Amino acid sequence: MLHKQLTAYLAEVETAVKQYADAYVERYEEEILTSERVNLRLRIRFASGYLLEVSEAVIVAEERLQTLGYRYHCQDVSRALAFRYDDTPHFPDLASFPHHKHLPDQVVSADKPALIRVIEEAATLGRP
Repeated sequence: MLHKQLTAYLAEVETAVKQYADAYVERYEEEILTSERVNLRLRIRFASGYLLEVSEAVIVAEERLQTLGYRYHCQDVSRALAFRYDDTPHFPDLASFPHHKHLPDQVVSADKPALIRVIEEAATLGRP
């Protein structure tokens, strides 16, 4: 049985995705590895043409949710990068290392955002 905090987190993500009528979920995969660890993979396409791909590993440790690793990648209809948050340790000079945000022309310091906020950010792209 999945830990109650993971169950609540996954339900929160699912609810957040469902609130966007202009979004189509191409992939929603919860890979439950143990009762206290899940890998989440999402692929959400918005009517604007933007695509958000999510990959994150979440565990419960000391009764708290913790992310082992994540990648939130958003691109436009022509597959050009809109933004990507991740924690790959390849920008050690950034204040938020290893967390950072890729933009089309730069990489900036950024703490790990809540997945719900990333979905909101992607949903607003391409809107007037």
